[in-house]
Amino acid sequence: MGFAELSWEAWFTLGTILLMLIGLGGTRIPPDFIFLGALGALLVSGVLETAQALNGFSSSGMITVGVLYIVVAGLKETGGLNWIGNGLLGRPKNAKRGLLRLMLPVTGLSAFLNNTPVVAMFIPVVGSWCRKMKFSPSHFLIPLSFASIFGGLCTLIGTSTNLVLNGLYQDRFGHGGLSFFEVSKIGVPCAVVGFIFVFLFARRLLPERKPASAVFENPREYTLELTVTAGGSFDGKSIESAGLRNLSNCFLAELVRKGEVKSAVPPDFVLQGGDHLIFVGMIDSVKELRDLNGLEPAAEILFDLKGSDQERCLVEVVVSNTCPLLGKSIRDGNFRKHYNAVVIAVARNGERVHGKIGDIVLRPGDTLLVESHAGFIPRQRDSHDFLLVGQVEDSLPIRHKKGPLAIGILVLMVLLASTSVLSMLKASVLAALLMIASGCCSMGAARKSIEWQVLLVIGSALGIASAMATTGLAECLAQGLIALAPGKPLASLALVYLGTVLFTLLITNNAAAALIFPVAMETAGSLGVSYMPFLMTIMMAASASFITPMGYQTNLMVYGPGGYKFTDYGRLGIPLTVLMALITIVLTPIIWPF
Repeated sequence: MGFAELSWEAWFTLGTILLMLIGLGGTRIPPDFIFLGALGALLVSGVLETAQALNGFSSSGMITVGVLYIVVAGLKETGGLNWIGNGLLGRPKNAKRGLLRLMLPVTGLSAFLNNTPVVAMFIPVVGSWCRKMKFSPSHFLIPLSFASIFGGLCTLIGTSTNLVLNGLYQDRFGHGGLSFFEVSKIGVPCAVVGFIFVFLFARRLLPERKPASAVFENPREYTLELTVTAGGSFDGKSIESAGLRNLSNCFLAELVRKGEVKSAVPPDFVLQGGDHLIFVGMIDSVKELRDLNGLEPAAEILFDLKGSDQERCLVEVVVSNTCPLLGKSIRDGNFRKHYNAVVIAVARNGERVHGKIGDIVLRPGDTLLVESHAGFIPRQRDSHDFLLVGQVEDSLPIRHKKGPLAIGILVLMVLLASTSVLSMLKASVLAALLMIASGCCSMGAARKSIEWQVLLVIGSALGIASAMATTGLAECLAQGLIALAPGKPLASLALVYLGTVLFTLLITNNAAAALIFPVAMETAGSLGVSYMPFLMTIMMAASASFITPMGYQTNLMVYGPGGYKFTDYGRLGIPLTVLMALITIVLTPIIWPF
């Protein structure tokens, strides 16, 4: 079929896709709106029937992606991911060893978790770790993103692209789809070679950049008081071995043991349960310390607060000159009873506030970091007691005791899926239900964890891909592709890889995979060869997006925190893309013969 023989529906679909690409590249309209608009145009025009347009939103691949967000939320809320990140990064002797210690766990985790939330968890951990170790974040954050992509290549659930393509493959050929480790046959070799390349050349090719956040850092220094939990992970450790010696943007100012105050605590001083530690630092450091397993707020007993533990959050308030507790200490004013909130840190005009939290006398303008429940904000926002009330983002308390349970649920999901006891969709749904039922993930956190914009793009892209197939547009494009390499499956495979990479430069990798899929399947059918090499080539090409920050969501996530320029990605990404293309095109036909 040539372009001259295309129906009006095919031409309308082609025009819609071109306008969609222009909108994605030339406007600031969110991608989900653009994709939904394109799908709506195809539906209203009659190119797609209602069932065809909505079919993508019931795809097993899309639903699996959404459910996995809840599984990762459970790991995040219980500190499972933080424990892995902080425990494995440690204190390497040099930046090269540090890069290895970062990339190994990220690659491993991303093989069994969607790589987007893994990177989201590691960004603040790496930022704090780099400040502590005096490393440049720009030498680590692009490798962080790339390592997560390498891990995603290795299993069916490592990246949402694999799940989307597996769903498309199931719908087209009507069988159970790929096994959990089928993609590993090509994904692992690509990941190993890519890992070695980034490890060897990242520090040479990536410039040293200063993140924008370093220019606009919050100048407020809080005084925070924490107690060493008896029998906890810090009890019996020295200051040095507990990692409290070289904190980022924070320092241990005093230690109080049985009423005796110790200043300038030496690094070999051994902590005991019940010790009061007084820190001074920025708000991000305060949040980091508060989430450590083995330290707990010392100002008040938090479980005396009314309401569910899962609804607690950190709130910043500025004391007004009409607050009834002015001139009183936090303890004598009975702040907890008065507001059903606990003061865990205090900042005062950038000055060091001496003493224990409970002994600090409140003054107008003091900024308090309090822990309370969600109802505190609407109650106090219009109150004359405080000038400003605002919730601190990502400040829900971590439930460390449930961390092993959350990790166990993840392992169960992987085992059930990898041994084909359950399908990937059923295993992920079971894991999400267990996370919520066991209290590892609250219902509110589960609802907030789902990236609805990502799911809307995937569902819409699948509908648009259906239009390409039903109107004959995919067949026409496939024949054009074959004409460039007549009767040569290997050359056609290379063109499919190239086309997928070019699409990922313009649109998201999930959308690129969905749009290229029908073209690749028509190409394989016309050549009379196996579909598998083409399917696996799309999986590799769509996920291996290293050239621009827009090509992959994790690339965009590290763009600002690393202080990168647009061209920084190409320095490492262009040679890496060429290397990955060569490995895929050479090995795929050997593993899955034409």
